[in-house]
Amino acid sequence: MLSPSKSFLPSSPPIPKFVIKAPSSSSSTSSRFLTSSLSKTTSTRILSSSPLEIYNTYLTSSPLLTKSITAGVILGAADYATQMFSGEGGEGEGKEEKKIDYVRTARFSLFGFILQAPWNHYYYLLLDSTLPPTPDPFTVTTGVKLLIDQFLQAPIFTILIFYFLGLTEGKTITSVNTQLRTTYVQTMKSNWLLWIPATFINLAFVDPEYRVLFLNCVFFFWSIYLSLVVNGEADVVKGEDVV
Repeated sequence: MLSPSKSFLPSSPPIPKFVIKAPSSSSSTSSRFLTSSLSKTTSTRILSSSPLEIYNTYLTSSPLLTKSITAGVILGAADYATQMFSGEGGEGEGKEEKKIDYVRTARFSLFGFILQAPWNHYYYLLLDSTLPPTPDPFTVTTGVKLLIDQFLQAPIFTILIFYFLGLTEGKTITSVNTQLRTTYVQTMKSNWLLWIPATFINLAFVDPEYRVLFLNCVFFFWSIYLSLVVNGEADVVKGEDVV
C-alpha cells in the first residue's frame, strides 16, 4: 500500500548553479600587459615614422584641422622670421634692442589657422570638383584653373588678408581702406610674379591632397612680404616693387 505522503509526480531535475567568478589576478595582469604592449607599439610606430607619414596619418583622419594647424605654424614662423631679420626683434648697430612682437606673430598664426587654410581647403575642393585634374599637366583645364585662381580668387583673398590683419591689429575700416588704396595694386603685381608660376606648379604637378601644404610652404615667403606691407615697412608702400 502506498504511503499518502508519496506523490506520483516525477521529481524535477536539479537546477544547475552558475557561478560568476571574478577574473583572476593573472588574467587581469595579462590584459593590462596586452593593452600596454599595443599602446607602446602604436607609439613606436608613430615615433619611427617619417614626418610625411605622420602628416599623412593626420591628413587622412582630420584634413581641415591638420591643414589649419600647419598653416598657423608656418605663417606665425614667417612673421617671427620677418621681425628677426628686419632688425625688429634683434640688436642692430646704433639701435636699441627691440623685442619680438608676439601679439603680431599670433595674429599671423591666427590668420593661417582660421582663414588661410580653411579658405584654400574648400576653394581647391570646389575648383577640382568643377574642373577635375587632368593626367597631362599642360592642358586647357590647367590654364583655365590658373586664370581663375590668380585673376579671380587671389584679388578677393588679398583684400580679405588686409582686412583680417588690419582689423585684428585694431585698425579702423577707414584705415584699412586707405592702406588698400595705397598698396593694393602693387601688392597684386608682386603677387602675380610669385604666385602665377607657383600656382601652375601646384595645379599641374602636385597631388590634390598636398596642394594646401605646398601653398603653405610658398606662403611662408609671401607672408614675410605681407607682414612688411601690412605693417607699413616695405618699399611697396612707396610704390616700389620689392619682389
